[in-house]
Amino acid sequence: MKTEINTIWIDLNEELYKFILGKIKDEQTSKDIHQEVFIKVQTKIHQLKHTSNLTSWVYQITRNTIIDYFRKVNKKNVSINNLEIPETEVDNFDYNNLTNCINQKIENLSSQHKEAIILTAFKNYSQKELAKHLKISYSGTKSRVQKAKKILRENILDCPNVESDSAGKLIDFEND
Repeated sequence: MKTEINTIWIDLNEELYKFILGKIKDEQTSKDIHQEVFIKVQTKIHQLKHTSNLTSWVYQITRNTIIDYFRKVNKKNVSINNLEIPETEVDNFDYNNLTNCINQKIENLSSQHKEAIILTAFKNYSQKELAKHLKISYSGTKSRVQKAKKILRENILDCPNVESDSAGKLIDFEND
């Protein structure tokens, strides 16, 4: 399965990103959706019945993720106190270990950075929506989100079961 995911990544990575960017028109949001698509592909690859349908299956996941994004854009503002970090598939032990690490690292962020990460990553707020919610400038919001992601990325890469490439991008994780 790991080989299949790597092959999908190599073959479709850039093409999918361009497809998403063409629909979303926002670079950061497109990157987020792109990452979400590959997480879905990785967690649902076992559902694919015929590998000959792989590309169309991945594009269907991508289209559905984009549609979900546009549906969520019209949501109401939510107080940070009412948010829960979503749980994932209980049967997938590897993913749960990574999620626990991420959840722990999110909990350790400052309240401002935690709110920025939760609202943009889990509640799909755009940075413009976050700026409005926080009542701060768009550029201030962009800085806060970038800083929060940078801190979170560095903290996650410190997890002993996480492997990254020379650029600091997450490439694999293993159980402890």
